[in-house]
Amino acid sequence: MAFSGWRVLKEGLTGNKGWAPHWRDAAPKDEYDVVIIGGGGHGLSTAYYLAKNHGISNVAVLEKGYLGGGNVGRNTTIVRANYFLPGNSEFYSHSLKLWEGLEDDLNYNVMMSQRGQISLFHSDGQRDAAIRRGNSIRNQGDDAELLSRDDVKRHLPYLDYDQARFPIYGALLQRRAGTARHDAVAWGFARGASDRGVDLIQNCEVTGIDVEGGVVKGVQTSRGAIKAKKVAIIVAGRSSQVAAMAGMRLPIESHILQAFVTEGLKPCIDHVVSFGMGHFYISQSDKGGLVFGGDLDMYSSYAARGNLPLVEHVMEAGMTLMPMIGKAKVLRSWGGIMDMSPDGSPIIDKTQTQGLYLNCGWCYGGFKAVPGSGYSTAHLIATDTPHTPAARYRLDRFFTGRGLMDEEGTGSQHNLH
Repeated sequence: MAFSGWRVLKEGLTGNKGWAPHWRDAAPKDEYDVVIIGGGGHGLSTAYYLAKNHGISNVAVLEKGYLGGGNVGRNTTIVRANYFLPGNSEFYSHSLKLWEGLEDDLNYNVMMSQRGQISLFHSDGQRDAAIRRGNSIRNQGDDAELLSRDDVKRHLPYLDYDQARFPIYGALLQRRAGTARHDAVAWGFARGASDRGVDLIQNCEVTGIDVEGGVVKGVQTSRGAIKAKKVAIIVAGRSSQVAAMAGMRLPIESHILQAFVTEGLKPCIDHVVSFGMGHFYISQSDKGGLVFGGDLDMYSSYAARGNLPLVEHVMEAGMTLMPMIGKAKVLRSWGGIMDMSPDGSPIIDKTQTQGLYLNCGWCYGGFKAVPGSGYSTAHLIATDTPHTPAARYRLDRFFTGRGLMDEEGTGSQHNLH
């Protein structure tokens, strides 16, 4: 079923009775060429690109709950390509280019809004770091602009520029960055994969991974055994638990990242704004709510909820940066389970078990990576060779120490990334 302005108008005038389901609610078959564990953004995009780019459609996506019910539906929806280090820079550049053509590719409105991201800096040292980062981004072929304090005032007149503790020196602007509708991204990839023959199987928990003689043979699920030539683990914060079913111990810690949304307000924040000294980031949704977040909860947890001290910490950062939001009422908050890697960069790689693949370690960067992650993981599964933009996301870098990508320069403590 194709979407168009005419179709939307017609359905609106006839009671919206002509819409068909967006994807097939499939029952599991006995065997597939590829089984993808995880029905979030990365798993669904991998299935879509396997079918679209490589003609592999005998694929099942297994989801314990409902499609898009994990981190892809629990984030602040920011899309950007302003990474500094080689390896990350190429990958997120590729992913942003996919974002820019995603709606045409999927024939689905993912509400991509390239409103720009303004990353503030508050000291001479942070300005120097921003200049280096901006030069790296431009050398990669993406856009970056250095803004003076006066430039920032013209874009963001509502910030507190007079505070002594965190004076605003300027900012780095990426105009092509922005936001997208998280649910729509999951639904668009689900629809595209289903239309190409992929089975999307909800309420199907994987309880075991069958390995014989170092070769993966399939999975055990709450709906029976499923054989597969290849299996991909793409389950974000549950990566360590699922990989343990195959006898693997991953260099991953799981932490909670909280996010918040306020009541609907008149349009007041035109960009994504990042606070360099408070790890606070904010944008305004199409419905008017201010969507914002901050630091991780600093203890490991699988509970999709956060603690009150971090709530207070995020609110303090927001009030420090823009006191104007002080009277806005917070409607709700949520927590996503982040799979934090030691160097703050992801893993897309084959494992030592033949036919078993891994996609994890996205830390804060999971949503913006959804198209690029699926594209690169599908390439890896289909060809058994790394996709060039993701070639440095190897699992063995944590064993050898070679090729580590510490994007934030905070060392190997997971929860600082």
